[in-house]
Amino acid sequence: MRSSVHTYQIRIHGHLSNSWASRLGGLSLQRVSSGDTLLQGELLDQAALHGVLMVIRDLGLTLVEVKCLDCNAEK
Repeated sequence: MRSSVHTYQIRIHGHLSNSWASRLGGLSLQRVSSGDTLLQGELLDQAALHGVLMVIRDLGLTLVEVKCLDCNAEK
């Protein structure tokens, strides 16, 4: 069975404090000079990704971009 773990990078508008990492699937947070925050890390499956996206929505944050960094790589 193939693993469904993938590495994602999610860009949201605005700077978040590191204290939000635990609510955002344990993804690392990096504040960038453009005023955005990059969330990056591995998520177990699509359900975990959707869970992070729901938290972003529930917090009223603006989602800018979602990238799967290794979806096209051979596992």
